[in-house]
Amino acid sequence: MTGDLFFWIAVVVGFYMAWNIGANDVANAMGTSVGSGALTFKRAVIVAAIFEFLGAVLVGGSVTDTVRKGIVDPAAFASDPQLLVVGMCCALLSAALWLHLASWLGWPVSTTHSIVGAVAGFGIAAYGLGAVQWKTMFFIVMSWFVSPLVGGLLGFLVFVFIRNKILDTRSPIANLKKYGPLFVFPVFAILVLSFIYKGLKNLKLDLPLGQAAFISCGVGLLATLAAYWWVRRLKPLPDGEVREQLSVVEKNFIYLQILTACFVAFAHGSNDVANAVGPMAAVVGTLKAGVVAQKVELPIWVLVAGAGGIVVGLATYGHKVMATIGKNITEMSPSRGFSAEFGAAATILVGSKLGLPISTTHTLVGGVIGVGLARGIGALDMALVRKIGLSWIITVPFAGLLSAILYVIAIHTLI
Repeated sequence: MTGDLFFWIAVVVGFYMAWNIGANDVANAMGTSVGSGALTFKRAVIVAAIFEFLGAVLVGGSVTDTVRKGIVDPAAFASDPQLLVVGMCCALLSAALWLHLASWLGWPVSTTHSIVGAVAGFGIAAYGLGAVQWKTMFFIVMSWFVSPLVGGLLGFLVFVFIRNKILDTRSPIANLKKYGPLFVFPVFAILVLSFIYKGLKNLKLDLPLGQAAFISCGVGLLATLAAYWWVRRLKPLPDGEVREQLSVVEKNFIYLQILTACFVAFAHGSNDVANAVGPMAAVVGTLKAGVVAQKVELPIWVLVAGAGGIVVGLATYGHKVMATIGKNITEMSPSRGFSAEFGAAATILVGSKLGLPISTTHTLVGGVIGVGLARGIGALDMALVRKIGLSWIITVPFAGLLSAILYVIAIHTLI
């Protein structure tokens, strides 16, 4: 087959992969906001479109590893670059097909683990078990446990604090004025820190940690002062009207929930979008250079195409996973949604800065489960939780096996 044909296969399959990311991963980020009523589905699509696009284009790396997360050594394909091209196309297609199936079933699964499993699968099919860097695979497997546990613990603790100090009191509005602004500081500080510390490299704003932390804390402090001014405007209600007070409190948590949802979408755009289209960039770079390179330029049009495919996927097929995250695991409200989103956002930021393979999906689902557990295990649909856990375990071997099968078929029919 000609290089031009492989190029167009990679572009089409890459866009299909991006479409499935939107249907599954981005639906996770927006699910709690839609489930709690903080955003309508249409508005969630608009918000996700904006922040996913900004994250992908502004923060998405300009250079990416040719093979996802170093799972397969590209030097193994140096003698025949076309095998790498075929393998990457098969990896993209197998990961996309698994994501499509999971979205159809309403299962929130990890894009990262899907593409990692797929790349490992064709690597094993091509050169055996020795082609896979098993140390990296070990850390991926460990993240199955670390991501949801940390996200769940933070979500649990945040919601317990909100419930004990604000919701389950005789004067929810008065306590919102007292404690509510305290949540604003970490939200804004985390948001700003994620942008400017090893973040906006494309805009030459990659600041050192000390300077980034100082600016982040300053913005967080200003936002907290503004929040104190805002809540002071809330009119007090008699202590006996608890239901009416709780309604006012939940309406104010909508703003924080939407803000954290925007962060998760931005973080997803910056981390997962560029990484997911990395195999497509590897194909394009290999075809262009005629050799296998350790690193390839990630053209801006690839990032834009990836972001566009994601938005289309969310708008056309994201409703099932949104329902799972926002309604089916546990009943969601703005305060609960904020707790889950905040736990996920903090975990994603810390994990990404430490270089850990944190799954946005696993972390957010963990946050939702943690919030549900804060209300008792009876608040969770445990049958659904078990299905989700099983889907996480299946992801890597399923994508890997399918990728290996596609690779063997492609090698014998296309080359």
